Amino acid sequence: MTKYYAHSKEGKGPEEWQPLEEHLAGVAELAGQFAAEFGAKDWGKLAGLWHDMGKYSEAFQAYLREQNGLEAHLEGQPGKVNHSSAGALWARDKLGEARGRLLAYCILGHHAGLPDYSLEHGGGSSVKERLTKEPLPFRDNVPQSLGEQQTPSSQVSAANPSLWIRMLFSSLVDADFLDTERFMDPARFKTRQSEPVEMKALDEALTRHLDDLVRSAPSGNVNDVRKAVLEQCREAAKQPPGIRTLTVPTGGGKTLSSLAFALRHAHLHGKRRVIYVIPFTSIIEQTADVFRSIPGLSEYVLEHHSNLDPDDPKRVTRRSRLAAENWDAPIVVTTSVQFFESLYANRTSACRKLHNIAQSVVIFDEAQALPLPVLQPVASMIHALSTAYGVTPVLCTATQPALETREDGLSHGISGIEIIDQPKTLHLTLKRVQARKHPDWPNPVAWDALTEELEQQERVLCIVHRKDDALRLHSLMPHGTWHLSTRMCGAHRSAHIAQIRKALTSKDGAPVRVVSTQLIEAGVDVDFPIVYRALGGLDSLAQAAGRCNREGRAEAGDFVIFVPDSAAPSSLQTAQDIGRILLDEDVEDLLAPERFRLFFEKYFAARGADYFDKYGVVALLNSKVFEFQYATAAERFRMIEDGWQRPVIVHYGESCALVDALIRGAGSPRDLMRKLQRYTVQIPIQAHHALVEQEHIKSVHEDYPHLYQQSASNLYRADVGLILPSEQGDAVPMDFQNA
Repeated sequence: MTKYYAHSKEGKGPEEWQPLEEHLAGVAELAGQFAAEFGAKDWGKLAGLWHDMGKYSEAFQAYLREQNGLEAHLEGQPGKVNHSSAGALWARDKLGEARGRLLAYCILGHHAGLPDYSLEHGGGSSVKERLTKEPLPFRDNVPQSLGEQQTPSSQVSAANPSLWIRMLFSSLVDADFLDTERFMDPARFKTRQSEPVEMKALDEALTRHLDDLVRSAPSGNVNDVRKAVLEQCREAAKQPPGIRTLTVPTGGGKTLSSLAFALRHAHLHGKRRVIYVIPFTSIIEQTADVFRSIPGLSEYVLEHHSNLDPDDPKRVTRRSRLAAENWDAPIVVTTSVQFFESLYANRTSACRKLHNIAQSVVIFDEAQALPLPVLQPVASMIHALSTAYGVTPVLCTATQPALETREDGLSHGISGIEIIDQPKTLHLTLKRVQARKHPDWPNPVAWDALTEELEQQERVLCIVHRKDDALRLHSLMPHGTWHLSTRMCGAHRSAHIAQIRKALTSKDGAPVRVVSTQLIEAGVDVDFPIVYRALGGLDSLAQAAGRCNREGRAEAGDFVIFVPDSAAPSSLQTAQDIGRILLDEDVEDLLAPERFRLFFEKYFAARGADYFDKYGVVALLNSKVFEFQYATAAERFRMIEDGWQRPVIVHYGESCALVDALIRGAGSPRDLMRKLQRYTVQIPIQAHHALVEQEHIKSVHEDYPHLYQQSASNLYRADVGLILPSEQGDAVPMDFQNA
């Protein structure tokens, strides 16, 4: 009897290879377990049993003998044997055209990624094209047990069938990876294994920690409010799963209270993990550090984002590296980019973790920051996760966006129950800022006049919209004024923010004046007695106000809204116009909670429905006959628009040493590239071309032709970051060795 194999081992004989039936059974078992979390265990098992059906072909077995090792198992590259089409055709024949297609997406994509149903220009790699192939010449090689599998009885999710297929795909891919690893690299597989942790134990650990904080906190208005918020979150956790909103002003203890809700809710309702989704990389590390500092939680926190330093032992261990591949951890802290781009991805590496989102509590911190051009697909995804996958989403913010379905046809798809009993009362209790319009309102304030006002303040923050505005205003300010913008690489910005915080707590009485773009509003914990903010949307103004009198040291902080002496970027013009209209109204509290809802309603109506699915992603994944365009949707969907920008590695910190290590091959290229992200600045593509022509930047090496590094010494400045040649005046060169 001929024996068929799934994997060979380099340098080993067939007696040490993995039998194909063993692999199919192992993958089926795991995929069934994973898919059971969303009611599709039978589909998962069948996908696992059939995914490598093509390996029963004599062609694949011959190739396996010629090409020993893991690479022989892959396909989609020159010389590889296609073994995924066979399982898709088998599913079509056994289940019929429609139901077979559900499995075909998963099986066809389990190496190359979820495919499009059809290709506009042909090419033969779509589901439609590959399901027309006949026949299956190796049917007689397939064990009878595989051919007798029954049709799955569980139903496909009607709420979002394209997501159901994606979740099934995730279950199959992760199962395939794990079973392959179990055979090929047992030590690595064993490293993943750990004793399961009960969410009850994590809930109790956090409860002890927070109760200690409450007992030790001095009595006072702010701490009393934080205690009340915490108690309401704990009480709300008892309620049935579903979408929640948590509306808490800055300083109300939102981060730890939302985690308290999540762990208590997970404990009481059998959820498997908590996923904390943060929109800004600037605050993700501080949030993860807060969670790690809690006794009993530290070893269970997985931090997963693009800025993670792979050599930081506090954040990265061997097991956490592996857990990041499929989010197999009780508490995951990640970015909204990682979360949503994975949910709309088609690559196996990105989709592998998706099934572990099922049966979880997902906290969306700073929910008002969800990018509006993808608001419809984001909102529909949140709704689907809640409806069909046991997810309890929590939208956390001080300024709740209006995301429910409305009569005007702008259906953003989600409506949640508020956790806080009286958000307006909470706002008034925690109010530490008096917002006012600049005396020149509604006329623009000239930059030199604004400079004179700022110079009169010893500690002041001024926030503008544009990098050019920040640069111009900073150039007019006294020496020693701090600057923050995306002209600076991430490491440089972090260093400036740390120095600003230190200066604010110093008792030497030195002035602390800061000119910044909106990046400082992204959860950056700074506290100024007076903040100036360029006119914008009410949600952005409220975030800026959160940097004013944050700790309540004064009776009321002074928050001044001014009209800048420059046009707003086109992307912000509509929000600014509506903000101006609402601020012109005669109301006592310019930033009252009810004003935010009014702002969002006017903003959504002004933009029109098409704006909120700018890339047409929803239509690509909306088909009653399961004709989904996964690859095209993945290519289009972007949480951050960067098509007109290109990165440049600048001279700061250890950037030059990292580039040198990359060129010499001294270390993992992937890890080095990840580290270098903290030393890059994005610039317009036209400016990038000009800098290349002028030899101010150059490709780092022929092996990395698309990776460019600063070559001109005066391109990057210690005070403001990257300055293009056309912008340069009195330069302050960066001594990057000592930065």
